[in-house]
Amino acid sequence: MERVTKMVSERPVVIFSKSSCCISHSIKTLLCDFGVNPAVYELDEISRGRDIEQALSRLGCNPSVPAVFIGGELVGGAKEVMSLHLNRSLIPMLKNAGALWV
Repeated sequence: MERVTKMVSERPVVIFSKSSCCISHSIKTLLCDFGVNPAVYELDEISRGRDIEQALSRLGCNPSVPAVFIGGELVGGAKEVMSLHLNRSLIPMLKNAGALWV
């Protein structure tokens, strides 16, 4: 859990993903299309990825990927990110976190 907290604190937007997950890919593409440069951690490609995935599950991420953190706070998965986008809350949240300057 401590490792996740440290990773999340290092960048305005952090995405925990798996390289084979098409939903994770969609969320990464959405954020990058806005101009965000998120830190992306592919849990199936990094050491101790399984431990991080278990910590994300304990935080309430179900499914565990994608797990999106904005401004150090857990936003949630694809459903939550898309809900924020559709109700026009995502871009202001990204701006407040320092992930967008426009």
